[in-house]
Amino acid sequence: MSVTIKNLEAAFAGESQAHTKYRYFAKMARAQGFEDVAKHFEHTADQELLHAWGHLELLIGKPDVKHCLEMAIEGETHEFTIMYPTMKAEAVAEGNGLAVAEAEQQIEESKEHADEFKAVLAKAEKRFNALAKVEQRHAEAYQQVWESL
Repeated sequence: MSVTIKNLEAAFAGESQAHTKYRYFAKMARAQGFEDVAKHFEHTADQELLHAWGHLELLIGKPDVKHCLEMAIEGETHEFTIMYPTMKAEAVAEGNGLAVAEAEQQIEESKEHADEFKAVLAKAEKRFNALAKVEQRHAEAYQQVWESL
């Protein structure tokens, strides 16, 4: 893997984490009565998100909806089959019950998310197929017109 790709992945992860942290910090600031600080965190979080999107676009381009759904399914599946089971096993080994419970919860939620994305993809594929048929009919009609000229 190229150094540039590794750097883009690291930058994407860092900007994504900063976005999430700043949203959380805004929540904490607001709960403690610091509305101005919360708004500053939210403003900065919005900028971090735009940075992350820029890095992501360089990594994956501009995929179509079907590919986005497939990548989402792949990501959620990785979470419930590898990432969180590994986290859980390591938390068990360390005796960290809170982290074990968190991993178990995330395993279940990631399974649900993957299943939901699969259902959305199945529904969307019906629409993709219907649109492909319409586009094919249009292309054939245009071809007939072209050939008649």
